[in-house]
Amino acid sequence: MVPDKLIIFDYSGTLSLESTLFAMPDQLIKHLTESGMVNLGISSPVIFWEQIVNPTWLEGSTTSIGYKKIIVNRITAVLYQNVSGVSYANISDAASLFVDSYLNHSRIDRRWQPTLRMLNDNPSIRVIIATDHYAEATGYIIKFLQELQIQSIAAKDAFAVPGTAAMVVANSADLGVHKADRRFWEILNTGLNMSKLRHVLLIDDFGSNEQKEDSYGTGEKVEQRKRDTVRMLQQVFSAEVEAIPFMIKNNEGEKAFGKLIEQTSVIIDRYLKL
Repeated sequence: MVPDKLIIFDYSGTLSLESTLFAMPDQLIKHLTESGMVNLGISSPVIFWEQIVNPTWLEGSTTSIGYKKIIVNRITAVLYQNVSGVSYANISDAASLFVDSYLNHSRIDRRWQPTLRMLNDNPSIRVIIATDHYAEATGYIIKFLQELQIQSIAAKDAFAVPGTAAMVVANSADLGVHKADRRFWEILNTGLNMSKLRHVLLIDDFGSNEQKEDSYGTGEKVEQRKRDTVRMLQQVFSAEVEAIPFMIKNNEGEKAFGKLIEQTSVIIDRYLKL
């Protein structure tokens, strides 16, 4: 059966709450300390965002270089001169510990499992997990889905397996462009042969659940991102597009996240009956 419906899940902040909690200032400094990054000059969340993540995000999220290598290169180029008696091996070890900790703290919330498994068993639905992320994330997401007994495959591998029923993990680092770029969706549309789609359901926090230090989740940017994404998906897939904003308010937490999962699952059930 050729799927005529597409469901797109965002990852960080939507399928995974833990990944956003990792970036909270108190948690972030804890992990920076435990990994040894603090000893290399990454001694505060501000330094982490302004000196490491923000300047390297484009390269890190659209190439195969990986988060670990990005951190090592950046510390060596910018901060290493301020750190005495530290070897390259120490930098590499600290970067590896930090990235492994981050990705291991980015698991899919288990409250999504019933819905994801139900979708995985429905041949009329194509499911894509679309994320702007580092190269290492693809393997971790596939592993996390496997832990939930859900079959998945990386997008580029799926292109070579026509008709696969597995969920497709589409990572910007693998496709070479971000989700905000029309080419991201055109690559998927062509590679997965989705010309028969009638409906698209998008479940995304549109960056609203990111930490404030990231500057990605401000209100105006979130709303504009939502409008732009819906319009772009309509154009690329020539299909009806419904967006479900998966947004947690500032004063809410894990309980609200669970409630959103319940509400979204109801909407998905309704969508499947279209």
